[in-house]
Parts: sequence; structure tokens; C-alpha cells
Amino acid sequence: MVIRKNNLTAFDFHGLAIFDFTAGINASSSFAVIEVPPGARHGRAKSNRSDKYYYVERGSVSFQLDGQEHALAEGDFCLVKQGKAFAYRNDTSEPARLILVHTPSFDPGAEEFIP
Repeated sequence: MVIRKNNLTAFDFHGLAIFDFTAGINASSSFAVIEVPPGARHGRAKSNRSDKYYYVERGSVSFQLDGQEHALAEGDFCLVKQGKAFAYRNDTSEPARLILVHTPSFDPGAEEFIP
């Protein structure tokens, strides 16, 4: 199976542009590319289903995991285990791009947003 990015339409999630390559596909994992513009953020959340594998393809983000801040740059990786709270933001003036894999695959009903 081949899926081309230029055949996808990003959806907006609080200022993040998410390209979900595996939406509607019954697979063991899911794959997405997330464009994180300057000033954009993903609020505090956790998955009650999946481990999340984040790879910084371009730019940098500030990642909060286990109550600690981590500055992640191009080529860095962050594993968010199922049930662990996380958040991230782009505090720079340059866009960032993240690769995200969920295992098992993404289920919006299993995501919990934390105030």
C-alpha cells in the first residue's frame, strides 16, 4: 500500500496541521505527520490505548513528559508510553514537523485531554 502526502488533506487540531496517513485503514499502528507552526501547541493529554512515538523531522519543540520539560531538536525522538501525560509546543519562530506513530493504532475515543 502506498499513500502519498499530496493526496491527503490536513486537519486542523488547535493550530496543528495533521496529515493522518492511515485514517480509515485497519492496521496495527497508525502514522501521521504533524506540522507545528511557531506558537502552536498540543495541550496536556494522554492515551488510554496507545504508545506514541514522536520523531522531530524538522525544527524544534518543547516537550513536557513526566512533569519535566525537554527541548527536542531535529533528529530527536520521544516515546510517550500509554497512560503517560504529555504536552508540546513550538516556542521558536520557525515551523517544526513531527512524525507520530501510535501503537496500537490511533483511536480518538481513547485520548484524554487534561486541563
